[in-house]
Amino acid sequence: MMKPTDGTMVLDGRMVPIGAHSNLLDLIRANGVDLPTFCYHSDLSVYGACRLCIVEVAGRGIVTSCTTRPEPGMVVSTRSADLRNIRKLTTELLLANHDMSCPTCPRAGSCQLLRLAERLGVDAIRYRRRQEKLPLDLSSVSLVRDPNKCVLCGDCVRVCREVQGIGVLDFAHRGSKVQVMPAFGQGLGQVECVHCGQCAHVCPTGALACRSQVNQVWAAIHDPQLVVVAQVAPAVRVGIGESFGLPPGESHIGQTVAALRAMGFDRVYDTGFGADLIVLEEGTEFLRRYRTGQDLPLFTSCCPAWVKLVEQSYPELIKHLSSCRSPQQALARLVKKELPREIRVPSERIFMVSVMPCTAKKFEAQRPEMTTGGRFDVDAVITVPELVQMIAECGLDFAGLEPDRMDLPYGFKSGAGVLFGATGGVTEAVLRYTAEALGRSGGRPLTFHEVRGIERLREAEVEVGGEKLRVAVVHGLAAAQQLAEEVLAGGRRYHLVEVMACPGGCVGGAGLPVAKSPAVRAARQGSIYRSDTMLQMRNSQDNPYLQRAYADTLGKPGSPVAHELLHTHYHSRRRTGAMEVELADAANGRVVRVEVCVGTNCHLRGSHDLLHRLLTYVHQREWGHLVDIAATFCNEVCEKGPAVRVGGELYEGCTLELVLERLERAMADVSLQPEE
Repeated sequence: MMKPTDGTMVLDGRMVPIGAHSNLLDLIRANGVDLPTFCYHSDLSVYGACRLCIVEVAGRGIVTSCTTRPEPGMVVSTRSADLRNIRKLTTELLLANHDMSCPTCPRAGSCQLLRLAERLGVDAIRYRRRQEKLPLDLSSVSLVRDPNKCVLCGDCVRVCREVQGIGVLDFAHRGSKVQVMPAFGQGLGQVECVHCGQCAHVCPTGALACRSQVNQVWAAIHDPQLVVVAQVAPAVRVGIGESFGLPPGESHIGQTVAALRAMGFDRVYDTGFGADLIVLEEGTEFLRRYRTGQDLPLFTSCCPAWVKLVEQSYPELIKHLSSCRSPQQALARLVKKELPREIRVPSERIFMVSVMPCTAKKFEAQRPEMTTGGRFDVDAVITVPELVQMIAECGLDFAGLEPDRMDLPYGFKSGAGVLFGATGGVTEAVLRYTAEALGRSGGRPLTFHEVRGIERLREAEVEVGGEKLRVAVVHGLAAAQQLAEEVLAGGRRYHLVEVMACPGGCVGGAGLPVAKSPAVRAARQGSIYRSDTMLQMRNSQDNPYLQRAYADTLGKPGSPVAHELLHTHYHSRRRTGAMEVELADAANGRVVRVEVCVGTNCHLRGSHDLLHRLLTYVHQREWGHLVDIAATFCNEVCEKGPAVRVGGELYEGCTLELVLERLERAMADVSLQPEE
């Protein structure tokens, strides 16, 4: 028998070096043996729950390779009759605990459990399946949770806690009743989920999946009264090809446009144009703050998952968020204002579809702030798997499609606009604009390598126009939360901070094909940089169609018209039980404050329902900038609830009608004029 030497071990009868591998699984895979595994991810902690990566170690017996460190002299076997039988048995047990509605599952084409069963030759299930059918969780606008498909691998629990630092999912109950769910059996839409979708991204079985809007989009395409417009985000072009077996990191925007046209879209635009818009607006906002020293650092607001986290966990940072809309929302608002003039149809007949690498964009598109005249600016958001489904329905050969161009003017973008697809891209684009706005770039090239990379936190001091700017780039919300707390504590000082929720930025979004390794995200990121380099215009301010939009409609960056169309506002979010409470910011200090007691006695008398109805009424009347609604506890009139303070006056036994009467009176007293 072969004997290992120093720094080596024996693997399946051959001597291999141990190197820097931290566990047997990585070492074995590096030596050409693809051990099956279900719960192992390079971005997450080692869990060892699925028991599929088992190996035999001489003198130790059968162990899980992901939890075992390689040691010199170790003799390891990855294949034996016992190992094969245990893996098949484990797979059978997983299948017995899984609702195998494979033809209708959103993971039908990428189910890791199905692939595992095929690979191990599982052709029968000898164990009784679960009889109880659990209800679907449809409470989220972005995600669907199907507990019947969950195999308790724990991947979603770990990614939510470790990578995102949110922790809305965990194991509950015991024995055969164990489930993965939000606390107290609530829905994902009732807890502090930020809609990033990373849980669905790592889920191997479809127990967590993106909430599809495919049928809604098809209905719009088939409606002859509608003009259906698509906008495609930068990261989509470098990720979609993987769904058709093409190598990671290749750009396929031409085929994507051709597919959209073949499906029946009337216009196809580039979200990169919206990114160019935001570069000018956010760059102008940043320069104003930098020159005045107010509300620094400026945090980017392109990522809706990050914005929601700030609203619910760091309300002190809301004033530091850029007021700019995201590129998706900025472009949609501009298109719905300008396109009706060009094609002479009313704006309500324009149906805007965003093709995004992000599930949080579905949430963002349905925020009340993202409306015009009571209508959402983005009508539907579909992710890459949803687009791939539509392409498959049409029977299109994606790889064989003749590439097509996007429509002008909103299909033209700069290299800076494309950079938004990768972590650090927003910062680099804004720095390019800032360098020119400050008068000179000092001969510096357009590329800011200091903000590029894959580290979770990157800090740099860059010199632009003779000014030294301190910037930070962070991706992954756990890292972002740590940075936010240090900024609030005064431990870190910056001028500009970029935050993206997903690992690697949008190229790691949950709306893209599942990235099997960090190398896939790196390939996508590299393609983003190559696209920037290949484009003739690399600065947003050089985009001629953008210049025309400002000349014809927007005026100049930061103008009142630009602010109305391209900016928004955010607010603190708090929860009372399972209900989210949105707290409005004061409008120039003139606002009526309404405090609804949600203490036990008032709750039993209907205060939660009263609070919910009051919030709904204020949103419907678009009074969010005039009324500050808060949930409070105990006004010392427990026997006479629900108790509500309106403008400082306490009222007992309140109904919605009584509160609204007092509210309108208080608004009149402070000369606030709500729009009818």
